[in-house]
Amino acid sequence: MSGLFVVAVFVLLILVTLFLGVRIVPQGSKHVVQRLGKYHTTLGPGLNLIIPYIDTVAYKVTTKDIVLDIPSQEVITKDNAVIVVNAVAYINIISPEKAVYGVEDYRVAIQNLVQTSLRSIIGEMNLDDALSSREKIKARLKESISDDIADWGIMLKTVEIQDISPSDTMQKAMEEQAAAERARRATVTRAEGEKAAAILQAEGRMEASKLDARAKVVLAEGDQIAITKIAEAVQANELPVMFILGGRYIDAMRNLSESSNAKFVVLPADIASALKGMLGGSQGS
Repeated sequence: MSGLFVVAVFVLLILVTLFLGVRIVPQGSKHVVQRLGKYHTTLGPGLNLIIPYIDTVAYKVTTKDIVLDIPSQEVITKDNAVIVVNAVAYINIISPEKAVYGVEDYRVAIQNLVQTSLRSIIGEMNLDDALSSREKIKARLKESISDDIADWGIMLKTVEIQDISPSDTMQKAMEEQAAAERARRATVTRAEGEKAAAILQAEGRMEASKLDARAKVVLAEGDQIAITKIAEAVQANELPVMFILGGRYIDAMRNLSESSNAKFVVLPADIASALKGMLGGSQGS
């Protein structure tokens, strides 16, 4: 009975030893093996044999691309504007032993490294440049951290800026500034329109005055020519002169009677004698 127990224990020990000595690593992973507490080797995908009780699998590391979400943070630009920026980094572990032995926690280390580099890069840019230069920030960010994480056996595949926008306070200030700028432009446009209208009105009045002056000159020249011709034609004969003066006298009386201020219009009984008197008075003078 005791012999069977010993055999069973021996068989169990052999099975446990075989189990500890055989390691099957799945595709997309690598296992870091330590021998007596010291790094020994890295097991690749497939069937691997190690020395039981001496070799142990200390770390299991994925060789797939790892997506690291970089938390949002507030960054101050060169012109003292506050913006909120976050990113995402895609990494791949090339040397698992360096990743586990070179840094305490490579995920936290890379996140902090990206955040620090972002603050440094954006701190050298103005607000407008920072908001419109994602590709430039991405290129500088990748260049600044690639060498650092390469020492940990990690390759940076790419890094993307997910969101970059002004902070709530800054965005409110920008909206107020934009509203003030729109109001200023509207005021300037309205003032320019009123100025242009006033100039056009003044030019119109000036042009009308010029035309009116020219018309008066033309009328005066016409009257002068008419008077000259009448004087040459009449000479000593009073009848044509009386006819012309009478017509103008009647027109003047009619205009006077049509005036809103006129109350009474008195016409002389003998218009002909009145005209002769006017003609005589003008000749006497």
